[in-house]
Amino acid sequence: QAIAYIDWSQQEFGIAAALSGDPAMLRAYQSGDPYLEFAKLAGLAPANATKASHKAVRDRAKATVLGVQYAMGAMTLAERLGISVTEATRLLALHRQAFPRFWRWSDSAVDFAILTGRIHTVFGWTQHVGPDTNPRALRNFPMQANGAEILRLACCYAVEAGIKLCAPIHDALLIEAPTEQIDKAVEATQACMRRASADVLGGFELESDAKIVRYPDRY
Repeated sequence: QAIAYIDWSQQEFGIAAALSGDPAMLRAYQSGDPYLEFAKLAGLAPANATKASHKAVRDRAKATVLGVQYAMGAMTLAERLGISVTEATRLLALHRQAFPRFWRWSDSAVDFAILTGRIHTVFGWTQHVGPDTNPRALRNFPMQANGAEILRLACCYAVEAGIKLCAPIHDALLIEAPTEQIDKAVEATQACMRRASADVLGGFELESDAKIVRYPDRY
């Protein structure tokens, strides 16, 4: 037997891009490296930069992009990156400039939740909002909760397709198959994962990566 760990590529970024409809964010996701693409859009790296040539810049851009999704502040970002608060504030401002439509959508989602007392996924799974609800959690809710919707559907589709699903792991599926069939099982699982993301994200498909472990290697 062999197993495969198949996880969505930059899932939260892709969900945010699709739901907000931000064209620059969509292009960044489809580039295959949204962190480096943000660095280029923000003027932090030249247009011909690669992950190898500008690793430090990409790492800084990645921390900014991931932090934005749960409303990380400048002080926390500065601590994470070992930079000044002024520089961290500039990075966050550059993100707003690069992806303005995303920010309008994200701000509106938080406003809606506070004004109506609820926030929900595409399929209607609802979180009720009270006076003690953390606004950062509200900003992160669309990515995390719709990610859960996608995962749930992907598990359903995989089982219906006859794939031996060992476990869901946050934003990934762990599957098992005979060694000689594992490659086809991975392809079938990735098709299920693309289908699930398209169902939730209005036709937008999230890509995935796979790590296969065959005997005598160990997971």
